Amino acid sequence: KRRQVAQPERPRPTDARMRLHVAAPDDEDDTVRMGGPRGADPRPPPSVAGSRVRAPAPPTPASPTPVTAGRKRFLALGLAGGALIAGVVAWALWPRTAPMLPPPLALPTAPRPAPVRVAASPPASPVASSGPLVAPGTAPPAPAFVIRAATRRQILADNPAHLAVFRYAPNSNIVVLDFPSLRMQGLMLDRVAALIEKAGLPRDRVISWARLRRVIVAGGDTISTYYYGHDYSAAALASFFALAAAEHRTLNPQEQRLHALVAQLGWLRPGVNAGLITLPRQGANKYVTGTARDVILTHELSHGEFFSNPAYRAYVRRFWHQDLTAPQRAAIRHFLGTEEYDTGDETLMMNEMQAYLMFTRNPEFFSAHDVGMTPAQRRALETRFLAGMPVGWLRNRLVALDAADRAVVQIAPAADRRTSSAGSRPSHLQ
Repeated sequence: KRRQVAQPERPRPTDARMRLHVAAPDDEDDTVRMGGPRGADPRPPPSVAGSRVRAPAPPTPASPTPVTAGRKRFLALGLAGGALIAGVVAWALWPRTAPMLPPPLALPTAPRPAPVRVAASPPASPVASSGPLVAPGTAPPAPAFVIRAATRRQILADNPAHLAVFRYAPNSNIVVLDFPSLRMQGLMLDRVAALIEKAGLPRDRVISWARLRRVIVAGGDTISTYYYGHDYSAAALASFFALAAAEHRTLNPQEQRLHALVAQLGWLRPGVNAGLITLPRQGANKYVTGTARDVILTHELSHGEFFSNPAYRAYVRRFWHQDLTAPQRAAIRHFLGTEEYDTGDETLMMNEMQAYLMFTRNPEFFSAHDVGMTPAQRRALETRFLAGMPVGWLRNRLVALDAADRAVVQIAPAADRRTSSAGSRPSHLQ
């Protein structure tokens, strides 16, 4: 075993060529050895056996290196610097309250205006719908019809560019369609007329438009002149659409609009006492003057009352059977047959009797001679009819008609009436 030699403390070598070697701890030799100059070493190489200079031990696993005084000072300075930096950061991040500032000077200000009250918008009214909600991505349903209440004079003053829908003010169960053209009116309602009352056509099914056109042309008319005014009960309209659906009949766009209106009115259910009547706007053709329009509207309004007022309907039935003689009824039936009404429909005959005989005063549309009567005989029947009528707006209208001069209002020159082409004469009321 090597003898331990205590080394006296000696000055730190200043020669740059001197090297400091610290033995590894396993060596158990804390001798500090000096390396000589980098020149030739006179001592034998360390590999010589027995030499006092021991070859460096092979490297061993890492172990803590003894800390010298210089390193201790370096570590102390590092720790102090880190503490200083941490303190600066902590100071910068520490939450602080804002410094107390003197309150701002109070400056005179204009008085604040009173708050404006804005009325809250009322909730939107629910829209009645006859079908299911529209699924996303599909076309929205057609907008509901706008229906306005109107008097007879207001309806006559209307000159629609589009279809106008009114509830008759004296009787809201009468709905009036005011058409901008005779053709639109015909496309919407001619096929209904064919089912409900036209002679020679079936009552149990809706015919095709192709067949109806052939019938119209054979009668010397057009879709526009087949009728100048229409009237139907709510039940008749419901029957038309039920049959069309059962037979898978395709409805044209105007018939689809009619169906939407009837559904909106709630007339597709049974037991509804209501009536739909129509007329064209003034100037729809050269014969639809203001006077003619008034004649058409008065005639059709009497039908509307017949459909919607059970008391008036019962009164007309009694008058038909009790106040008219059999020859008078036959004459009226014959006239209506020439107008292509279904004479086998007794209710239709009595309804048309009251509309023509009592409320159609213009000879261009109807005269006493058409039913084999003199003007005096007709006036006598009008007086009797008026005496027993139920009180109401229609009775007041008949009083006004009877008070008039019964002047003949010409709609077209007589020569035109005799020689006009088929369908030009406005004789087709309903």
